[in-house]
Amino acid sequence: MMKINKITLFTLYVFVVLVGLLKSPCAVANNQIDGVRVWPSPESTRVVFDLSHKPEYSYFMLKNPYRLVVDFADTKRFPALPDVTDEHRIIKRIRYSKPKDKQGTRVVFDLVRSAKPVVFALAPAGPYKDRLVVDLYGAQMSAYSDESTNKKVSSREKERNIIIAIDAGHGGEDPGSIGPAGTYEKNITLQIAKRLARLIDNEPGMEARLTRTGDYFLKLNTRTVKARERKADFFVSIHADAFSSPEPNGSSVWVLSLRRANSEIGKWLENTEKHSQLLGGAADVIKDTENERYLAKALLDMSMDHSMKTGFKVAEEVVDELRKVSKLHKKEPQAANFGVLKSPDIPSILVETGFISNPNEERMLLSSSHQERLASAIFNAIKSYYWKNPPADSLFASLKNESPIKHQVKPGESLSLLANRYRVSVDSLKRANGLKTDTLFVGQILMIPKA
Repeated sequence: MMKINKITLFTLYVFVVLVGLLKSPCAVANNQIDGVRVWPSPESTRVVFDLSHKPEYSYFMLKNPYRLVVDFADTKRFPALPDVTDEHRIIKRIRYSKPKDKQGTRVVFDLVRSAKPVVFALAPAGPYKDRLVVDLYGAQMSAYSDESTNKKVSSREKERNIIIAIDAGHGGEDPGSIGPAGTYEKNITLQIAKRLARLIDNEPGMEARLTRTGDYFLKLNTRTVKARERKADFFVSIHADAFSSPEPNGSSVWVLSLRRANSEIGKWLENTEKHSQLLGGAADVIKDTENERYLAKALLDMSMDHSMKTGFKVAEEVVDELRKVSKLHKKEPQAANFGVLKSPDIPSILVETGFISNPNEERMLLSSSHQERLASAIFNAIKSYYWKNPPADSLFASLKNESPIKHQVKPGESLSLLANRYRVSVDSLKRANGLKTDTLFVGQILMIPKA
């Protein structure tokens, strides 16, 4: 019989112990949470878990109090979960709890109120690895947060402001394109959008509303819904272009394509509840019959036709203004199937302010002075169109019909600035006021002739 010495027995013992450890519940988890990011918005909160591998997960809701529980299978927890600040209106706290097994991780979201969870995994993309996204949507809230630009009231009760909805592209977990120096498109678009909103709000008879006022994610359909709820006259979406090589540069303006327009009309016709949003009182007399659906389609076609024509005319004006402050990538408005340009009832354009993938344009887009020039170009174009084509019940229409308009000179104003604002020539301003020089004085009253 073969003899087994003590060294052999000890080696065998160590091997059995190691195998047991590998099979035991104490073994190291295969996945790991590498970070947790929280993105608040006025109507929802997005929480993103960065993971080393594709997550295996499950979740369920609890009441009294309201909680969302997310279980990660075979996953090691992140050392510390982020605090939840006062800007969150849905989540009170994020914490760990006892997992289903020793290798798992359980995360609990303590909620302020009832909420609808949407939980999904994302594959690696760009700078991100595998992720698990938790979106929590609260009850319907106001389309615009209190942080948005201050609402102005027309000095005349029956003369309304022209509402311009400004959409800063991307946001939150969606950074948009990323420049060679690491600049996020979402930050550039928000900065330009806020500058444009300030210019609009400083103009009598105009009012700006931002679809997002901070760094959070919005779905494409949410952006147009916000504009519609605020009864916007016009919708402009701000973006920064990108390409796989650094050579392309220049700005461009896009409008809704006819193909997209026909597709959107079809979708609206399928949903009779949306008729009233587009057709007003006419929707009340349209029944869901084959013949009267033709009437609905005809009215929607008319609305879409008006929106597309208006959008194209404004786009032409924006192109003309942009060529004064930047190089153009496209010298005429372009038509595309962008999802954000889909409202049958709201004229819309999308402005690509430059190529963030081009190192020189990335630096320009980061410049506050260039951002201001871009915002001014877009503002001048929109104002120019509505000054020439004001809604009948607007303050612009009233101002246009008055002749002459009285203007009191403010600090920093010049004849050329006022001529541009009121769309008249410097010579006509001088003639109307008997001026022999270009010098103005603060507090001086000028008579503005008709354009």
